Amino acid sequence: MWELIWLMVIMKIPILYLCWVVYWAIKSEPEREEPAVVLAANDDGPPTTWRPGRRPRSPGPHGHPTRTYARTRRRPVRA
Repeated sequence: MWELIWLMVIMKIPILYLCWVVYWAIKSEPEREEPAVVLAANDDGPPTTWRPGRRPRSPGPHGHPTRTYARTRRRPVRA
């Protein structure tokens, strides 16, 4: 019984909301377009040069340091 109430009453709310939004969008009038404001560039200063920057490489696949084993001192080989 509750399933029928759920489907017939409660699930109608999103459908009614969708219909109201579509109706509101259809009946609204388009806004008047205003011209875009364009700013003029100021070329009075010295030119700037672009230099490529070097970013340090991030260790590991996601920026985490890679896991390494501790270095151990080895015994010299005697022959």
